[in-house]
Amino acid sequence: MVTTGQPSPATRTDPSAPRVDAIVTGALADLTPAPGWPRPVLLDADLLILVTHGHGSAELDFRALPCRPGTLLRARPGQVLRCLGPQLDATVVRWGPETLRGLDVDPDAVPAYRQLAGEDEDAVISEVTQLAVDAERHAGIPAAAALLRHQLAVLLLRLSLLPGADERTAPRAEMETFRRLCRDVERGYRHTRRVEDYAAQLGCSVRTLTRACLAVTGRSAKQVIDERVALQASRLLAATDEPIARIGRRLGFPEPTNFGRFFTREVGVSPGAFRAAREQPLPVRMVRPRPPADSPAPVGRA
Repeated sequence: MVTTGQPSPATRTDPSAPRVDAIVTGALADLTPAPGWPRPVLLDADLLILVTHGHGSAELDFRALPCRPGTLLRARPGQVLRCLGPQLDATVVRWGPETLRGLDVDPDAVPAYRQLAGEDEDAVISEVTQLAVDAERHAGIPAAAALLRHQLAVLLLRLSLLPGADERTAPRAEMETFRRLCRDVERGYRHTRRVEDYAAQLGCSVRTLTRACLAVTGRSAKQVIDERVALQASRLLAATDEPIARIGRRLGFPEPTNFGRFFTREVGVSPGAFRAAREQPLPVRMVRPRPPADSPAPVGRA
């Protein structure tokens, strides 16, 4: 489920990897190849993580989050994760990209972090527990696939309907423009960071994109695009051993010096310093609401 080095054909054809429509449950320790989570791991599956025991923290895309029983994390493929804390354990639900096809549920409507309590916690724990029991009891039985799919859909729908934190509001038109930009940036950030290119793809003006981004995130369109590139660089630097120059080239920087200047400007430290600090736990900060973008912007490490 995790990738700790450079992608390879062997990784893509690993028979232990989840099928595109599979639902698998397990424990927190299954997510890391080394005990103690010495550094973040790069995820290759959609995950729900429900903390069941212990206290500690989870680092999801360089955002340190306090964890205790009832903490729920929603992680996506491509994000980096590290969980720290004495005896911290959780039930993990993972699923493939085709699992929910045809079902009226949006997994991205589930917040990345929630501390459950009261009746909400009881209901979610009950559904996660039943899903885990059925996934183990009916493993390998084709007829059980529909049951597990619908159980997961109900769980995700319940989570998406929980009262949310107070987030920045924006007009519907500007929110939709922002979401369309995020989708295009996700497909194209390795090739271009120019706002003009995305405006042309979306058939609108640079001013429209900037206004939408400011309304939703408080940041300009150029900042949103550059933060996405810096986030990917941070993920690869922290969770893989890929050479820094090669990471830069993959992200559209033929010259290592240009990549170094860009990363230092965005994150606050050089790529080398960021990688050297990847084994240091992040300080846990107060959780604040975030806009519905792909992922949190990376946190610089001193």
